[in-house]
Amino acid sequence: MLLFLEPIDVWLFRDGRPFDAGSDHRAQSRFPPYPTVLQGAVRSHHLVVRGVDLRNQQAVAAAVGTADDFGALRMRGPFVARREGARLVRYLPQPADAVTLGEAELARIPAQERDAGPWWVRPAAPPRAPGEGLLTSAPTPRLLGLGDAPRKGREGLWLAEDALRRYLRGEAVAALPRERLVARESRLGIARCDTRRTTRQGALYEVEFVRPAPAGGRRAEGAGDDGWPAHGLMRLGGEGHGARFAQVGHGETDLAGVDVAPWPAPPEPLPARFKLYFATPTYFAGGWQPADGNWGGFFAGRVELVAAAVGRYESVGGFDLARNGHKPARRYVPAGSVYYFVADGAARLRPELVQRAVTDWGAEIGFGQILVEEWQDV
Repeated sequence: MLLFLEPIDVWLFRDGRPFDAGSDHRAQSRFPPYPTVLQGAVRSHHLVVRGVDLRNQQAVAAAVGTADDFGALRMRGPFVARREGARLVRYLPQPADAVTLGEAELARIPAQERDAGPWWVRPAAPPRAPGEGLLTSAPTPRLLGLGDAPRKGREGLWLAEDALRRYLRGEAVAALPRERLVARESRLGIARCDTRRTTRQGALYEVEFVRPAPAGGRRAEGAGDDGWPAHGLMRLGGEGHGARFAQVGHGETDLAGVDVAPWPAPPEPLPARFKLYFATPTYFAGGWQPADGNWGGFFAGRVELVAAAVGRYESVGGFDLARNGHKPARRYVPAGSVYYFVADGAARLRPELVQRAVTDWGAEIGFGQILVEEWQDV
């Protein structure tokens, strides 16, 4: 089942920070939301579709699993997507090793291509061992970008999937700023007393909502949830705002004839030098990498991590309605992070990995989704 979700109104996807009027005056939205948000919305709506009694916890667990067991549900994403003619195009976060093109580099782009995007980016110079006399505490034997001149970059860019694949192969590509894909709207409020229904002094707050641009939305791939209608409405995100969903290529919807490319499978075997791009956040027991730096749980064959470009960690938690308490928060490597590897002989992703995801938790619902490309050692 391939779902395309569009907003009826604005959406609210809060980050992991606590928010109460008077303690923190501003609640920010994250877009796209974490896979945990979407799997909760999908499982909740599935209970509605199946007519399960929400007061019967045993029936709920039998239908969709529990907070710790996702049952038959398998999700990939969610991804930001936009309808462009007869295609549904994924847009993915700017890689963490991206370098914004300077004027001299941009001048070498053909004029007819230059208008493809307001910003152009390329990968940082390939990783190499630091020269003599360069002190570094880097946890990897090589460093990225040593051959690049210092330059201020541009953050918050998004790349179409085909452009990202070319980028990972070393090409300069056009990128779009986040504002072209999603708008952010702030709304003010003030807390009221529980008894007198009057406003509380010092309890002014601000909530940021998101609204995807026209023809934009979120795409999610799933398996294990059958019986859904071809299209309909569902609740999504904070405050129960609505979303319009449609199954792509199914039923009498305006997405019935839309062309959708499947998620690319990793090459088998892996190239001698390959890099992983994380399209969704991933969790590692060792923080930014697996515990003790051991990648053997993900790769069959000997591989060595030689460099990495990793963004600031993101805390992901949530609330467990069944237990009436908070779920444990975990620190995740953000989407857009890029890891460079060297393989010693033939290597491949382990076939037992759920959905070929590289993550210590949440592979069933979309964490740890990767793209794999070769990199040149120059």
